[in-house]
Amino acid sequence: MKTSPIYIALGANLPSAGRSPAETLARALEALEARGVAVVARSSDWHSPAWPDPSAPAYVNAVAEVATGLGPRALLDQLHEVEASFGRVRHIRWEARVLDLDLLDYCGERCTDEAGMEVPHPRMTDRAFVLLPLAEIAPDWREPETGRAIADLIAALPPEDVAATIRL
Repeated sequence: MKTSPIYIALGANLPSAGRSPAETLARALEALEARGVAVVARSSDWHSPAWPDPSAPAYVNAVAEVATGLGPRALLDQLHEVEASFGRVRHIRWEARVLDLDLLDYCGERCTDEAGMEVPHPRMTDRAFVLLPLAEIAPDWREPETGRAIADLIAALPPEDVAATIRL
């Protein structure tokens, strides 16, 4: 098991197998644990408006700290396998989804590969629905590449994005 933190984001805005998005997030973490990915900490669920189409169902989001012996690519593959097991099919970028699992930060390391993996997640610092739940479980987290504190990153977000992201 790695000792430095690994963080993943969870999100859903469509029901899956009769489960609400919040139930799907809880079940997804159980599925990861069944695959040997231990959940160390989990944020509350957070509500955020759908984007780019605000008329779509709102999202339920969360962030979890996990521990695993898997490397970043193998962990990302596990996340994608769990998404698929819940019925996630990737068609259009930013479409509504039954489950979205993102690898945010892998032990503070920069990880890229030819298959498109990019960690830290390249857009995480622009998203209230990621930073607010992350701050809940990791208030001292710093962006690995710049060293900026999470509180500073949240303060730089558009106030309307922060106001629209609500802890459930």
